[in-house]
Amino acid sequence: MSRDLILPSLASRRGFLGGAAALAAGATLPMGATSFAKAPLSNNQAPYFYRFMLGSSEVTVISDGPLPLGDPGTNFVGVSKDEVYRMLETNFLPKDNVVLEQNVPVVNFGDRLVMFDTGMGFSKAFGPTTGRLQKSLQEAGIKPADIDAIVCSHAHIDHIGGICTADGKANFPNAQIYISQIDFDFWTDEGKLGSPLKAFVEHARANLLPVRDRIVFFRDGQEFLPGIQAIAAPGHTAGHHIFMVSSGGKTFAFLGDLTHHAVLLLEKPLMEFAYDSDPKQAAQSRVKLLGMLAANKTPVMSYHFAWPGFGNLAKAGDGYRYFAAPMDMLRG
Repeated sequence: MSRDLILPSLASRRGFLGGAAALAAGATLPMGATSFAKAPLSNNQAPYFYRFMLGSSEVTVISDGPLPLGDPGTNFVGVSKDEVYRMLETNFLPKDNVVLEQNVPVVNFGDRLVMFDTGMGFSKAFGPTTGRLQKSLQEAGIKPADIDAIVCSHAHIDHIGGICTADGKANFPNAQIYISQIDFDFWTDEGKLGSPLKAFVEHARANLLPVRDRIVFFRDGQEFLPGIQAIAAPGHTAGHHIFMVSSGGKTFAFLGDLTHHAVLLLEKPLMEFAYDSDPKQAAQSRVKLLGMLAANKTPVMSYHFAWPGFGNLAKAGDGYRYFAAPMDMLRG
């Protein structure tokens, strides 16, 4: 076939395809018209819980809602404010306000339901977004009366605040409460009501004293419930503990307030936090225990890391790096 016969054929084919496209476009839109999809904003979000398996047990992470702290340069100290802001900006985080999560794991061991910490409860000392625990439990289909045990990392306002209502009624009527005696004695001490700790002491007394007969004290190193071991991590408070949670050959560490932020107190673990009772001791506990967990490749859950707060730690220079575990949304 000659070249002269091929070229017109190609030209004709291109012309046909171009014309067909133009006709299709013209059939879809009138001349000069523009198409816009219109739908109202939903203004809502997914339920605030997440589930995953730990060996033979099921963990449901419940949120008490975000807790805004304000200026990170004021709350995270031990380095200059400029350095704090630089660390946040480098990690694509806002430098004007640090917002902490409140991740409450509820572990279903098959024969019991154990909840770790309880959020702010009725206190709005850190704003209106806290105090969501009961709603999140409802969204997850967990009844407060089914909680058998509440394990408290320490007695700060945002960890024991959901145990009782404002009028002293137990939110979890069948639960035993586990906490260190050091923290219980310190934060329920009536003599501290005239000190700068007044708000924290009032809230601890309002939540712990009405259920005093159901409080059990644990010791450092003790497996006080099957699959739950306490490890002392003093400094944030004198009786602060973390917990090793195990089931079916799998383990994670619930960090409580060992570290409040996945960047600031990990990259520089010797930094200090304004709410620590003994900032120097807290930093030493942080270095010791983060080092152990990273070396052993033990998965961790932090109460205050970005939702849902579950992942792994690795050594990085003089500090550590947190790797959030991917959320597995398909289960069956």
